[in-house]
Amino acid sequence: MMNKVALLIGGNQGNRQMLIEQTTVLIQERIGTVVAVSKVYETEPWGEFEAESGEQRVENFMNQALLVATSLTAHEVLHEALAIEKELGRQRTQLSPLTSQPSTRKYHSRPMDIDVIFYNDEVIETADLTVPHPRMHLRRFVLEPLAEIMPGYRHPILGKTVKEMLEEVQ
Repeated sequence: MMNKVALLIGGNQGNRQMLIEQTTVLIQERIGTVVAVSKVYETEPWGEFEAESGEQRVENFMNQALLVATSLTAHEVLHEALAIEKELGRQRTQLSPLTSQPSTRKYHSRPMDIDVIFYNDEVIETADLTVPHPRMHLRRFVLEPLAEIMPGYRHPILGKTVKEMLEEVQ
């Protein structure tokens, strides 16, 4: 059985367009068949953002949503996504699990970030993975590209479609 996973990829360091293209190729090789791709969106950094040492200014992010058909479990997708991030230059000081609690951490620049937004219609809450992504409904930079490739998909907890959530977000 093939699983459907929605991913958001993006970053704001280096050759952002090239990194998005490389990430898509690596996802296709290691996670599964990319069945839908949004256009690339450029947005300002979201949340409390902190410049890296040596950064003169924080670059805008380039983001893209992908819908992938995979035989991997959600945790296997996460493992592969983290490996791809690392291969493309992302350095994490620690793996900060996504939780439904409000985040108090500051965000940093990165060459690539891969977020698991949806995995089938499943609700997953473990120490290292929360699906659906707990803050996706608050983030236009997630919802815009996602609405392009799966506008009618219904959030398994909130019961709203991606298009409805996009219409509600500021």
